Amino acid sequence: MRVQPLLISLLCLAAWSDGGKVLVWPGEFSHWLNMKVILDGLVDRGHSVTIITHTATPSVVTESSRFNIEILQAPYTKEDITKNFQDMLRYWMYDLPNDSFLRASLKVKEMIDRGVEQNQALCRTLYSNKSLIEKLQQERYEVMFLDPMFMCGDLLAQTLDVPFVLSMRFSFGNAIERQCGQLPTPPSYVPGAAFQYTDQMDFAQRTKMFLFYLSQDILFHVITYFKWDPIYTELAGKPTKLCEVLSKADIWLIRTYWDFEFPRPLLPNFKFVGGLHCKPAKPLPEDMEAFVQSSGDDGIVVFSLGSMIKNLTMERANTIASALGQIPQKVLWRYSGAKPETLAPNTRLYDWLPQNDLLGHPKTKAFITHGGTNGLYEAIYHGVPMVGIPLFADQPDNLNHMKVKGAAVSLDFNEMESKDLVDALNTVISDPSYKESMMRLSSIHHDQPMKPLDEAVFWIEFVMRNKGAKHLRVQAHDLSWYQYHSLDVMVFLLAVVGLFIFIMVKSCCFCFRRCFGKRLPKKKAE
Repeated sequence: MRVQPLLISLLCLAAWSDGGKVLVWPGEFSHWLNMKVILDGLVDRGHSVTIITHTATPSVVTESSRFNIEILQAPYTKEDITKNFQDMLRYWMYDLPNDSFLRASLKVKEMIDRGVEQNQALCRTLYSNKSLIEKLQQERYEVMFLDPMFMCGDLLAQTLDVPFVLSMRFSFGNAIERQCGQLPTPPSYVPGAAFQYTDQMDFAQRTKMFLFYLSQDILFHVITYFKWDPIYTELAGKPTKLCEVLSKADIWLIRTYWDFEFPRPLLPNFKFVGGLHCKPAKPLPEDMEAFVQSSGDDGIVVFSLGSMIKNLTMERANTIASALGQIPQKVLWRYSGAKPETLAPNTRLYDWLPQNDLLGHPKTKAFITHGGTNGLYEAIYHGVPMVGIPLFADQPDNLNHMKVKGAAVSLDFNEMESKDLVDALNTVISDPSYKESMMRLSSIHHDQPMKPLDEAVFWIEFVMRNKGAKHLRVQAHDLSWYQYHSLDVMVFLLAVVGLFIFIMVKSCCFCFRRCFGKRLPKKKAE
């Protein structure tokens, strides 16, 4: 009798885990790595996952026994994508600090436009494949999972009439989630990524933030109006706006959590799933473990600038290698460029590192990182203090969050000298406050009612079970901008007050004339 309820529960769970159909429009690079973890979790729970990718993808799996794969013939190559991304990285790392604001803006715009053109070409390729669209319609998917890093997945979800879930980090200027998701983002205490501010801003900073959000809103609407709304209208066959389509997302999965974010308002359909890819450390390869153990009580430092930074200029590489040679710890450096001339015996270069397993190793004392969200969360998960060398995009802001929370020291990639890196490493290793701060963040991360991966899978299944999550979608989506800010109400109340004042003034004037108007001429005559 005690076993019977358990058996019934297991049978119910098994019955539910059968049969869900998930369609995926993935992002690239680290975005894909996050999505793949969730997709593996969905497959483990018995769901069927179909991924739409293309022949030029630099990172998405194209052969897998776990997923169904639909491959589009991209009108460009993998090299085109990686070259554009590498050009942007190199410019951001080496040339941007020395360029004028106007020249830098034009250069970044040029590279972004190139990526947009590739994305639009892929959209047209998708919608020109009528047989694939018909096949997808016949499959009757229950949910679509997508990353807005590459647009068009949301439009496909609308075409197929399928509820969809987004996977993203808060955008650079918060424009997508503010304008399309209607997420409240007061500029008085919710900083954008561009300025590396905290939630405690003085008057000047709040003024800059207000103007920044205003400019980002204008820029976002201009770009979508000229770049994306026309192609969405063309492919949908009727007037369609990108932001209106994105606003229909049932759930927004945000790849951070309160261990990283400053307190801010959220909506019911925004869910934090930061660190969903993190897991307990596994044993290291034998040769790597032997090198780690040879560090003795000094321990090791893990160094990685991410999967996209495969080499540096020889001058920068020598500066870094010289610094690493001056610390007592052994260093494992993910680097596939030319061997630095100043490389010391305590430093080993690797084309690839089991980063999560190294950060979870008891001998790890510090993590040198570019500040990507994935590596940052692995450090939080395992409680390892960081030395940050941010390179581009949201990385300076990511490391500023960790710096403010007392868990990291941040350096400028171009201005950094060997002594600066040595001092930063000695600080985070020898000053116990950095370790204590990181362990506090790690405790916050682990103290959740549900693991981040389980949270992400739950909300995707929630959308499947309920055929969407429109009951979590705020009414703000259906209000005009002046209704949202109650400007019509303010105008009405001002009109009422103005009318009241006008009536009072007129009444007083009328009474004054009635009471004293006839006496004044008589008095004047006398």
